[in-house]
Amino acid sequence: MQRVTLLFGFLVASVPLTQGVTGSGGSECSCGRNHFTCAVSAFGECTCIPAQWQCDGDNDCGDHSDEDGCMLPTCSPLEFHCDNGKCIRRSWVCDGDNDCGDDSDEQDCPPRECEEDEFHCQNGYCIRSLWHCDGDNDCGDNSDEQCDMRKCSDKEFRCNDGSCIAEHWYCDGDTDCKDGSDEEGCPADVPVTNCSVEEFQCAYGRCILDIYHCDGDDDCGDWSDESDCASHHPCRLGEFLCNSGLCINAGWRCDGDFDCDDQSDEKNCTASQCTTDQFRCKSGRCIRLSWRCDGEDDCSDNSDEEDCEKTELPHCAPDQFTCGTGRCIGQRKVCNGAKDCQDGSDEIPHQNCREPSEEESCNVDNGGCAHKCQQVRGIVQCTCHTGYRLMENGKLCQDINECAEDGYCSQGCTNLEGGFQCWCVQGYELRPDKRGCKALGPEPVLLFANRIDIRQVLPRRSEYTLLLNNLENAIALDFHHDKELVFWSDVTLDRIMKANLNGSNVEEVVSTGLESPGGLAIDWIHNKLYWTDSGTSRIEVSNLDGTQRKVLLWQNLEKPRAIALHPMEGTIYWTDWGNTPRIEYAAMDGSNRKIIADTHLFWPNGLTIDYAGQKMYWVDAKHHVIERADLDGQNRRAVISQGLPHPFAITVFEDSLYWTDWHTKSINSANKFTGKNQEIIRNKLHFPMDIHTLHPQRQPAAGRNRCGTNNGGCSHLCLPSTANYTCACPTGFKKVDDYNCAGSLDKFLLFARRTDIRRISFDTEDKSDDVIPLADVRSAVALDWDAKGEYIYWTDVTTDSINRAKWDGTKQEAIAVTSLESPAGLAVDWVTNKLYWTDAGTDRIEASNLDGSMRTVLIWENLDRPRDIVVDPIGGYMYWTDWGANPKIERAGLDASERTVIISSNLTWPNGLAVDYETERLYWADAGMKTIEYANLNGTHRRVLIGSQLPHPFGLTLHEDKIYWTDWQSKSIQSADKNSGLGRMVLRENLENLMDIHMFHRHRTPVASMCKIDNGGCSHLCLLAPLPKAYHCGCPTGINLLADGKTCAPGMTSFLIFARRTDIRMVSLDIPYFADVVVPVNGSMKNTIAIGVDPKEGKVYWSDSTLNKISRADLNGSQQEDIVTTGLMTTDGLAVDITGRKIYWTDTGTNRIEVANLDGTMRKVLIWQNLDSPRAIALHHEKGFMYWTDWGEHAKLERAAMDGSDRVVLINSNLGWPNGLVIDKEGSRLLWADAHTERIEAADLNGVNRRTLVTPVQHPYGLTLLDSHIYWTDWQTRSIQRADKNTGNDIITVRGNLPGLMDIQAIDRARPVGFNKCSVRNGGCSHLCLPRPGGITCACPTGIQMKNDGRTCDNAPETYLLFSSRGSIRRISLDTTDYTDVHVPVPELHNVISLDYDSVEMKVYYTDVFLDVIRSANLNGSGMMTVIGQGLKTTDGLAIDWVARNLYWTDTGRNTIEVSWLDGSCRKVLINNSLDEPRAIAVFPRKGYLFWTDWGNLAKIERAQLDGTDRKVLINTDLGWPNGLTLDYDSRRIYWVDAHLDRIESCDLNGKLRQVLVGQVIHPFALTQHDRWIYWTDWQTKSVQRVDKYTGRNKETILANVEGLMDIIVVSPQRQTGTNSCGVNNGGCTHLCFARATDFVCDCPDEPDGRLCSVVPGYVPPFPETTRSSEKADAGDSRRNFDFFPAKPTDPVENTSENCSQKDASQGLCEESVNQVLPAINGEGLHISYIIGAVLSILAILILIAAVIIYRHKKSKFNDPVVSNLTYSNPSYRTSTQEVKIETVQKPAIYNQLRYKKETASDNSYSKGKIKIVEGICLLSNDDMYWDDLKQIKTTRGGILRDHVCMKAETLSIQGSTDSLGDTETEQLLQDEPLSECSSVNTSSQERSGLPLPDTGWKHNRKPSTESEV
Repeated sequence: MQRVTLLFGFLVASVPLTQGVTGSGGSECSCGRNHFTCAVSAFGECTCIPAQWQCDGDNDCGDHSDEDGCMLPTCSPLEFHCDNGKCIRRSWVCDGDNDCGDDSDEQDCPPRECEEDEFHCQNGYCIRSLWHCDGDNDCGDNSDEQCDMRKCSDKEFRCNDGSCIAEHWYCDGDTDCKDGSDEEGCPADVPVTNCSVEEFQCAYGRCILDIYHCDGDDDCGDWSDESDCASHHPCRLGEFLCNSGLCINAGWRCDGDFDCDDQSDEKNCTASQCTTDQFRCKSGRCIRLSWRCDGEDDCSDNSDEEDCEKTELPHCAPDQFTCGTGRCIGQRKVCNGAKDCQDGSDEIPHQNCREPSEEESCNVDNGGCAHKCQQVRGIVQCTCHTGYRLMENGKLCQDINECAEDGYCSQGCTNLEGGFQCWCVQGYELRPDKRGCKALGPEPVLLFANRIDIRQVLPRRSEYTLLLNNLENAIALDFHHDKELVFWSDVTLDRIMKANLNGSNVEEVVSTGLESPGGLAIDWIHNKLYWTDSGTSRIEVSNLDGTQRKVLLWQNLEKPRAIALHPMEGTIYWTDWGNTPRIEYAAMDGSNRKIIADTHLFWPNGLTIDYAGQKMYWVDAKHHVIERADLDGQNRRAVISQGLPHPFAITVFEDSLYWTDWHTKSINSANKFTGKNQEIIRNKLHFPMDIHTLHPQRQPAAGRNRCGTNNGGCSHLCLPSTANYTCACPTGFKKVDDYNCAGSLDKFLLFARRTDIRRISFDTEDKSDDVIPLADVRSAVALDWDAKGEYIYWTDVTTDSINRAKWDGTKQEAIAVTSLESPAGLAVDWVTNKLYWTDAGTDRIEASNLDGSMRTVLIWENLDRPRDIVVDPIGGYMYWTDWGANPKIERAGLDASERTVIISSNLTWPNGLAVDYETERLYWADAGMKTIEYANLNGTHRRVLIGSQLPHPFGLTLHEDKIYWTDWQSKSIQSADKNSGLGRMVLRENLENLMDIHMFHRHRTPVASMCKIDNGGCSHLCLLAPLPKAYHCGCPTGINLLADGKTCAPGMTSFLIFARRTDIRMVSLDIPYFADVVVPVNGSMKNTIAIGVDPKEGKVYWSDSTLNKISRADLNGSQQEDIVTTGLMTTDGLAVDITGRKIYWTDTGTNRIEVANLDGTMRKVLIWQNLDSPRAIALHHEKGFMYWTDWGEHAKLERAAMDGSDRVVLINSNLGWPNGLVIDKEGSRLLWADAHTERIEAADLNGVNRRTLVTPVQHPYGLTLLDSHIYWTDWQTRSIQRADKNTGNDIITVRGNLPGLMDIQAIDRARPVGFNKCSVRNGGCSHLCLPRPGGITCACPTGIQMKNDGRTCDNAPETYLLFSSRGSIRRISLDTTDYTDVHVPVPELHNVISLDYDSVEMKVYYTDVFLDVIRSANLNGSGMMTVIGQGLKTTDGLAIDWVARNLYWTDTGRNTIEVSWLDGSCRKVLINNSLDEPRAIAVFPRKGYLFWTDWGNLAKIERAQLDGTDRKVLINTDLGWPNGLTLDYDSRRIYWVDAHLDRIESCDLNGKLRQVLVGQVIHPFALTQHDRWIYWTDWQTKSVQRVDKYTGRNKETILANVEGLMDIIVVSPQRQTGTNSCGVNNGGCTHLCFARATDFVCDCPDEPDGRLCSVVPGYVPPFPETTRSSEKADAGDSRRNFDFFPAKPTDPVENTSENCSQKDASQGLCEESVNQVLPAINGEGLHISYIIGAVLSILAILILIAAVIIYRHKKSKFNDPVVSNLTYSNPSYRTSTQEVKIETVQKPAIYNQLRYKKETASDNSYSKGKIKIVEGICLLSNDDMYWDDLKQIKTTRGGILRDHVCMKAETLSIQGSTDSLGDTETEQLLQDEPLSECSSVNTSSQERSGLPLPDTGWKHNRKPSTESEV
């Protein structure tokens, strides 16, 4: 049953429901007979009124339902009668506005035609086309927003709601989609996140910065970063610590409001005391008194709504009357003579009703009514037209001022008679409803700070994008729309930053003097930056780049937070949430400051200005309210007071407010007038902070720039004011007139605040302190200054450094950074330009020049924590305080002479010192005694100046008649009269961490001194001294003064030198104290480990395991150079053979011991086997031995001769980590330090008589010896220790507090070097001369063989591997057995993939896929040139045709195979179809074949002729990723590696006889072949390996632990042999010549090169209008001399006479010149070619016969021709990103007919069989299973080459026996080719000096040049 109220006369009754008006519950209301049923109310109640009250013009129902649809004839002829009875102006009909309310005034209107640039709404409205699909309902019926969903890009993720987010935000743990769909369906097995040491891991795995841990903010989102925080960050004074660790305002404790996240602030509370304007809830919470009985549950327990006046029904409508019973009746029922209220309160006597008169009638003078008149029960009632209200006389009507009420119009409102008109400011346009204003321009964007990033969101679509990420703690932000900049403050970094609005060009704007910059605002008109800082309690201004910074407001500020500007009005607004919360405003120049709100405020956070509406809005996080007011603070009222847990920042746009909320982590919006239509724009954010609307209308350009175009004529800042502008100066600078500022400061108070250094200018009256812009100030303590150089100096006890900079912060530099531990005092001698300082850590007083040079220790004895120091250059003294165990004040001459204690009693912590040069007094502050005292300079007449209210004085200074000091406890800077102590003043307060203080001025007393004249005759330092001496000469630390008293020794004679990772230091042993001095090496050090010294040349050598190099420099730091830069990994040990002039080192990474000359040349690996982490190394040149420690798995101490021979293990028991090693030559002992056993031990040089010298030593590392002492470095104690070398006693600490200590050496340069065994002619050795016991050994650099004479080395290795490893090309010699890699010094290598070698020019060619180039270079690194520099994408394969001088390559990016000459010219695409990722490539010039692999979707291996024709697929089954490819030219087989199937396979040249050679390789990449071995590189094992090519066995690792291995090839004299048709004179071709299987072709490049091209050999296209054709060429000219023949990169043989062997000469193969062959002229070519062909054919037959005879009878040994391999690779291959696994692949059962099979006979002879030689391909078999196709070589045309005659040899039978050919001979015979193939046989060993030219087969008899010669 629903309640029904029946109103009739005095009857009120409840009736049951029947059919009628539908109620809220689904039932219907029905009233009785003769009653009207009102509409159901929002509360589900039904109201019944008498039927006659319907359509009486009176609102009896309260919702006008009784008057709706009534046709009342009350409208005037000038009005329109709405369907609902309402009367409106007739002019409003069909104007597009719903004036009636039921839209009846807009019906049946003629359709309006929209303009071309307008959109036609479905309701007939016309709006701008730009408003269509902008997310805003401009039509009113939303028809303009029926749009297709925006398409997301490829890099975006589409949320379920249609919005787009960045793709990488999907499943990242953050809810970026508004509907959370980006985090749905994510894999559960999310990898475990490992946070760094600087990060904190949330409970669910996310990493946040550690500084956010226990900072009171829920950065994780689950508060896990704020749990267990009781021990973290104690709260400041005036704050309460929650149990969770959160700090809140102490006033919030027990205020009834849960401010702690764990509600601990409301536990154990007594009754809270609410203020007079507050109401106390039952829970104890205090709320505003105005919220009492307002119908809303503000207390959360409804206690604020209890005991209020009961009103069962809602309040009556404005046009209703409230009866005494609370009932509502129509206003017209009052005084109508009928008691319509039950209690009669609507009539007399309750109402002052007038008795009706008989004369009253609407027919007479309209009843006296001004507008409408109606008679009810005979009584006249007047009403008014729309827009008017009835006056008190009941007759007249008064115009309603709609503009006086908020919200009628969006912006401007003009009241009209009977109505109103809305209008918009510039930049806005009236909406179709004629009330709202829409901003012109782009769609608005909400720009907000999210702590770790800055993001953008479209409020109308909730689309979400990232602007800047990886931020620390972004809080405040603003933007400059015209300049497209965004500015933000970071309260963790204490910086203000800026960037472009696209996220690029991030820069620092303000980086100093900030503590908590919480507010930021941009003046977009005058281009100024304003900010608030609650830490410094200031508001500052600067230019947009941070220059000309000025403190604008500083007085009476506590915690300024939000800030907003109104540049059009020249005003600035800000909030302050200190102890007296308030909102203030001032002019933008700081004038006319005024408080506009200071009541009902607690935590005013956000602030924004509605420029169009001239209103200001702010949020209060404590009162949970959004308020607004006029710009002067008037008309303040709450907009939203419910549902605001913790609002932080706010912005406004059009009719909407947008704000961020900390607790809900959301951005919300609401109507700015009513607070209604609240909506969540985005939630589940990280931590939303400041917010702004990015739109041009938020920075309207209509404002006037008060400063104009010339900055207002101001020299510095031009700041706008309300009226005009003001010229202002940067903080501290005085104005010299109305427009100009001084250029510098004359006088300022300088003080340190640990993390910054500030100045208070005494040139201005405001005395504002200004931060000097210095970088990396960690803990500044002591200060001083030099007016002449305009420098300030300071010490930093965190970085242990002394620094200086100009007084304006420029030219900052560190002048002393070493051997400092706690520099607490500093003083400048302005007479001699010296700097003095105390060090409480080292207990020293030192001095240097003002630039830190020539540093010297003055006093080092009897000091106990010296603190402050001052100098008196006038008297020649220095004074210092010492507050150790016996506090005192001492003085000494500035040269350390005449030292004496002047004050030693009644002192506790004597801190600051100051000298009054006028009165000759010494002042000091004592923090323990809490006094400031003074005495004469000799300590007499001591007086207390100030003895009260000095909690903890620290710094002290004097100027004129004032004394100034800093106080730690009171956090203040104060001053007083220096004579009386009176007149105390506080200059600054609330400054934490105050340190030293000085007054900078330019009037120091000038003093005459001998040091000013030629430096007093001193070679180094001239120091002042007391009279009569006046001055004294001094020397830098560690250097002695010579007997003349003026000159210093040239350097240290006896010293320790040690490595400290990032520097090298020396400790002189010539002086009575130990002081370390840094060797000023001009170069970077990252991880210096080992160190060695050459005392003869005065050089220090060191190894750096991070930079992977060995360097050297002079002991003074000059002449730094790197001597070994390649092939190093972890060089732990280093020793200089000062006698033999060599350097030895150990490498733990490569497990090698190497030697080289002192300049790094002639490097040789001495020991490479059975080493496991070699560490220290020591040399004994006289005995020829070297010793080293090895602390691998089996630690040992070994010895070998210095040439690597005679290796022996001396000690291998009871060793752990044997680090340091040194030889005591005098005692013939070996000493070593063991960090595991914590001992220093000794033994004889042969390892016997072992004994312990020192134990325990905590962690010894380096060890050295000099005279009778041993010295060692200790990691644990961070010190250098010394002990007696014989007993181990008398241990002392030489230097302490030295982290990162590594190796150490003790040097005495006065000791003789000794006799060098190799001193005479280098011992007769061509390269290395190495000592050994009893003599010397000649040795060769790594990979190079020694000649038979035992003294001379080859110039280079003969056969070697070349391989690439991304950033390097290396060589492994196959001539020696050490297989050590040597770097080829090719410059500018970035990502080298493929290699090949040209043995003719001895150049290496390589591809670099980082640069996309093909380059070549000599093997010594010279001659590097780019061959192909354009049109490449991913060049994976490279191959050289050494005969035709062509270069082939594959391009995976373009899917092409191309060719060019070796110089890059004549470039042509050979194959570009049906290629899908071509990789490796190889050529067979003798056969005319080209091979390549393709590992696209259908992997295959293909073959074509060298011109790209006759393409054939050889292998296309059972392939995965065929990477490397190489050819065995001798056995005619192809080898390839498959990185997917993990195997190495081979087949013949036709793809037949396929065989798996190795079935288990992890990830092979490239391969090559030489002799009987297949070599390959492996990505997974990071190694170069080899295996027997016949059996697949004998697998061996050649080189291990090499990152990024790529291609590998073999270089050998026998590698590139043979010739083809293109080998002589380029085949007669003008451009490209391609040999094929049976002939050759000429071809042209793709791009013409300016020379005429012919595809006919020997034919030269005629040039138009060329020179006379009758001129004959000189017979001696080569083809290079003819314009019509191309200049090939290199003619294969320039001078054959120098490269002709004796056998070649005997066969007549040596000619004077091959290049003198000319093309035939005038049709004579064919005749000459036939003659030449016949001669060559006969010659070939003779050579073949001779070769067979030689093989059969002389049994000559021939070297195997070598295989060239051409392989590939690219770092971006898909194989590199996948897990490499080993797959077992069964070998196919294919019998390899090309494998040499041996019988089991003991004689190892070959079994009887047939050898068939067909086309030079030899097969050893028992049957005729397989034969090559016979191919006849076609006759070539032209006068260049002879006709080829191919011969098929008959089958020869060879009887195998013990007397038959040996293995090598037989294999050579089988591999030989008939000469009819145009190949030659290399029958002799060529000279090994250099890399000789191979036999290319081009050596023929000299051809006739002219017809007459023929």
